[in-house]
Amino acid sequence: MVNIQEALAEVNAAAAARPDGVKHAPIVMEAVLEAGALRALAPYLQEKGYGEVVLVVDANTWEAAGKQLAANLEAAGAAFRVCTLAPNSQGDVIADERTIVQLMLEAPLYVQALVAVGSGTIHDIVRFVCCQTGRDFISVPTAASVDGFTSVGAPIIVNGVKVTVPAIAPCAIFADLDVLAAAPQRLTAAGFADMLGKFTSLADWRFSNELAGEPFCPLAYELTEQALASCIEAVDEISRGSHAGVAILMEALLLSGWSMLLVGHSRPASGGEHHLSHHFEMAYLKEGRRQLLHGAKVGVASVLLAGLYRERLADAYPGIYGELPQPDLLRAWLREAGGPADPADIGLADALIAEALQEAHKLRDRYTGLKHLALQAEGAAG
Repeated sequence: MVNIQEALAEVNAAAAARPDGVKHAPIVMEAVLEAGALRALAPYLQEKGYGEVVLVVDANTWEAAGKQLAANLEAAGAAFRVCTLAPNSQGDVIADERTIVQLMLEAPLYVQALVAVGSGTIHDIVRFVCCQTGRDFISVPTAASVDGFTSVGAPIIVNGVKVTVPAIAPCAIFADLDVLAAAPQRLTAAGFADMLGKFTSLADWRFSNELAGEPFCPLAYELTEQALASCIEAVDEISRGSHAGVAILMEALLLSGWSMLLVGHSRPASGGEHHLSHHFEMAYLKEGRRQLLHGAKVGVASVLLAGLYRERLADAYPGIYGELPQPDLLRAWLREAGGPADPADIGLADALIAEALQEAHKLRDRYTGLKHLALQAEGAAG
């Protein structure tokens, strides 16, 4: 089993040796990735001297880990309160204005630390509130479902539009393999799909550097590429949701998050496939539909984009887009992991896909293959 704290030390050592493109000082973060990691939270809180903390959960994550954490803290004599985030009318907890205000109202300012017990959405809400109010942010993932646990960006829905705002990374993360392995396979598959999206995000990063001169960090690129490769090699274990499989996946997700921390933005892990995913999400919110898992959207978007890039850009940029896996191979990996692979699997209509391919690049000021193709189409139409 990997020692995740040693893995972080290796990342910091590599960044010190190869500082080109690295924006941050060494990453300081307590990291525990092992079976029984939940038990390490109470001693950590006592060591830090927090008078009281808030466990931020939803109904599902309370059952997955919150209840056990609360029992552990109570047994240790650690003071805490619980904030159970309320779902919207469709039954989803959304990182929007309403939920952010709920947490701010239920987390008094004298509380020094907030503990995010959940997956991506709960982490985004907590990291934003902690950043805005000067509190420490502690991460307890309940599924290996996204790579954003250790990143600084918080994707927030504001007036129905998804914007990524600067926030803070956790000062500590406690990832319990018992909890992660017990999560529904669709959540593990979503984490695998989020990692699979690095094929197109890394290609887009190289493309933006070559065509638009956007900053590039070879180390962050290589670390993300390494994390992606480890997931592909372990797809059998990941598809079984075994302790070994979720350990490899979670390490990859953490490494991807640390790569983003090194450069101070999400460029290594987020390209056109994430822009498509965000567009799909906003459309579903506007239509009042149930939300899809972030990774599920990213996986489907990656298949779409890989096919488009290979068809439209591989001849002109063979060293970038010509090296992408064939869409059928991406589909096979996604299905093996237990996740959706095609638009029909997640209810995406052709009209929405066409709209997203033309409009989604406007969500972020980044030059990607998606933006390049959309601008070409606009020029041809004009």
